[in-house]
Amino acid sequence: MKTSDFYYDLPQELIAQTPLERRDGSRLMLLNKETGAVEHRHFYDLPQFLRPGDCLVLNDSRVLPARLLGHRDPSGGAVEVLLLIDRGEGKWECLVRPGRKMHAGQKIVFGDGTLLTATVEKELPGGNRIVSFHYEGIFLEILEQLGRMPLPPYIKAELQDPERYQTVYSREVGSAAAPTAGLHFTRELLGQIEAMGVKLCYVTLHVGLGTFRPVKEDDPTEHEMHSEYCMISAGTAETINATRRNGGRVICVGTTSCRTIESWAAEDGTLKESAGWTSIYIFPGYRFKALDCLITNFHLPESTLIMLVSALAGREHVLDAYAEAVKERYRFFSFGDAMFIS
Repeated sequence: MKTSDFYYDLPQELIAQTPLERRDGSRLMLLNKETGAVEHRHFYDLPQFLRPGDCLVLNDSRVLPARLLGHRDPSGGAVEVLLLIDRGEGKWECLVRPGRKMHAGQKIVFGDGTLLTATVEKELPGGNRIVSFHYEGIFLEILEQLGRMPLPPYIKAELQDPERYQTVYSREVGSAAAPTAGLHFTRELLGQIEAMGVKLCYVTLHVGLGTFRPVKEDDPTEHEMHSEYCMISAGTAETINATRRNGGRVICVGTTSCRTIESWAAEDGTLKESAGWTSIYIFPGYRFKALDCLITNFHLPESTLIMLVSALAGREHVLDAYAEAVKERYRFFSFGDAMFIS
């Protein structure tokens, strides 16, 4: 197996730059993981392909407005700070630009300095920094005023409504990127799904920027997978266990929900209340323990995420489906169209 085995050619114009006006108006490709057969529908058609007794597993993480623009004190040079991991007591692990100017002891001012300032505490291996923030009041409220949404690097357009990079069910603040498969759901669609006897349950995985890190090694098994914090409640664990006992399907919404339940599932697929860091790396050859089906967006070539969907549906089936999506002019990546693998 080589990383290049997961390459596909994608015209730049198919990378969605803005969300559609209607969340559930995106296209939905149905992919049969056994046969590779595909069908073209719309996301609002999803209830037709669910069954009473199934359960949907959704990631309720909410994206931090984690991109802060400021200037170095006293030089005035512009800086950008991206919050990655809360290390406690006002300290965060951050990505900073320009890195060559941001050494330990450097002071940073955001806005006019009345709400928020910071000091670079430490340089970490790999280039990230530990930054100590100085403020009065509630940090998240200050972020809502000063922070911007940290959109993926392939999105160049300005986002007009920050809520469009949040799922309608987001509630646990902590992600540096959205769990994008969930962006297609409306409250009305979720209500319709629940009314037909499909259970909804929630996990939390705080998405890190490592999700966009390319696989640079020729042998993908040598790639060092990033870590992300995730949680499963007792109620969610029991819903998933009951679904499996009763013959229903466990359908994960997004690779983040998939990675969460697969991280904590026992060999027999059962789950219990769990929390901690996961660096699970799923690629072809992996045996899924708890997941049956997956709702997901279309992923970057040679990425760990296209390897994950290939583990579920087979590399050839996935690449054939992606070629069909390109031919049919689907919209790709975070604000793009979706796929239901069953």
